[in-house]
Amino acid sequence: MSEIAAVDVIRTKRDGHPLSDAQIDWVVAAYTRGEVADEQMSALAMAILLRGMTPGEIARWTAAMIASGERLDLSAVPRPTVDKHSTGGVGDKITLPLTPLVAACGAAVPQLSGRGLGHTGGTLDKLESIPGWRARLSNDEFVSQLRDLGAVICAAGDGLAPADRKLYALRDVTGTVEAIPLIASSIMSKKIAEGTGALVLDVKVGTGAFMKDEASARELAATMVELGKAHGVRTVALLTDMNTPLGLAIGNANEVAESLEVLAGGGPADVIELTLALAREMLETAGIDADPAEALRSGAAMDSWRAMIRAQGGDPEAALPVARETEVLRAGQDGVVASLDALGLGLAAWRLGAGRARKEDPVSFGAGVQLKVRPGDAVRAGDVLLELRTDDGERIPAARAEAEQAVSVAPHAPTPKPLLIDRIA
Repeated sequence: MSEIAAVDVIRTKRDGHPLSDAQIDWVVAAYTRGEVADEQMSALAMAILLRGMTPGEIARWTAAMIASGERLDLSAVPRPTVDKHSTGGVGDKITLPLTPLVAACGAAVPQLSGRGLGHTGGTLDKLESIPGWRARLSNDEFVSQLRDLGAVICAAGDGLAPADRKLYALRDVTGTVEAIPLIASSIMSKKIAEGTGALVLDVKVGTGAFMKDEASARELAATMVELGKAHGVRTVALLTDMNTPLGLAIGNANEVAESLEVLAGGGPADVIELTLALAREMLETAGIDADPAEALRSGAAMDSWRAMIRAQGGDPEAALPVARETEVLRAGQDGVVASLDALGLGLAAWRLGAGRARKEDPVSFGAGVQLKVRPGDAVRAGDVLLELRTDDGERIPAARAEAEQAVSVAPHAPTPKPLLIDRIA
């Protein structure tokens, strides 16, 4: 019998005291084994949300999450390893062009990604719109592809941080998702367990982001950077704006198509700007002197993309799914596009079938929103502002209502906001 009891751990945090290393190690391991009940871990998660954790507690909690499963060994990979993690947003397809781009510059990118839930899209859902592509790789396949190609995007295996998988699902249904110690330890336990040597974080701020205000985003970014350093992973974070969707495409196949434009040397300016900014940070953190813009111009990044997709069973030349029905939203007046609210447009894409309400829901690969304007663009009454795409016409009215609320046309141009807000290292 353990001398530690779950109720004592809960009381300690409820009363505002720091948890001891022994308490943290025990409660995470016991919860993973099923010896601590969900209702007890729910109470502890709520106490952590309300009372917070010290940096030492967060570091120990993260270490316990890592220790709950296996750690990947990437020592067989000859290139420097560097990964990127985004806290999620609308139109955030950056992982798709970024991973092969950084690989084309000489790094190895072990990108373990997830699926979308609610208004934010999931990288795996986007890639699964490519015929034949598979998200699940064995650890041996993962390491082999990383060694041979330098680029892999796949689902995390069940053996990595299993404590996080249990706790993540619990936080989602108990109103404790917002606890910064739990967000930071969730993200960093998986990234550290995957074995990468360096990590660049893209922490989003704004209506379409998880963190709506800059102060919370800064706290989360600083917490994760310190966790990375404490575990020997060179870590840097960029704070980036997510009040407006990234690029013009929202939805799975739509975002793959836009990513291909970027890899071909085109694409929207904001997607290019953020892709190159993150690529430069990743290469610098990995100790590689290379120009990612040149890898886009030369076609090397596109070659890397095709090789990565083929290695996972996909056909990079295949046509992408197209939605069966479309409807346009037009400007009701002359003026200037004042705002394109990321949350509202993300919800519109979700209502069209691009996302899921529950983990087990299917997604429609062709569904989504295609923007035709950006903030600051002049429009005349009757001009097309965006296109709604879906396989189910009955979804259009609710999506249209969201989109109409999300687009604002005004007499004067808005003050431009920078995409890159700050760098935290």
